[in-house]
Amino acid sequence: MEPERERYPCMREVVFRVVRERPGQLDAQAETLPFRIAAPTLEELQHEARESLINHLGPAHCTYQVRVRRNQSPAVSAIRPLRRLPAPRS
Repeated sequence: MEPERERYPCMREVVFRVVRERPGQLDAQAETLPFRIAAPTLEELQHEARESLINHLGPAHCTYQVRVRRNQSPAVSAIRPLRRLPAPRS
C-alpha cells in the first residue's frame, strides 16, 4: 500500500497580498507569481485571483489553493449603511 502523501500530490498555495485599499477598490499582488489583480470587494478579489490562475496555468490551476491576505493596515469596507424607510401607517 502506498503512503498517502505519494498517492496524492500536495496542494500548492498562491498568496495574494492586498497592497492598496481604497473604498470600493482593492489591489493585490501574488507573492510568488507575476500576478496583479484588482476588485471592489474581498470576495471578488478571490474570484479574480482564481481567474488569473486559470488564465496563466490552464487546467493545472486545480492544484493551487488561493489565499488573499490583507496587510496590517485597518480594514476598509465598501459597505454603506442602509437608510430605513418609515413603516407604512395603517
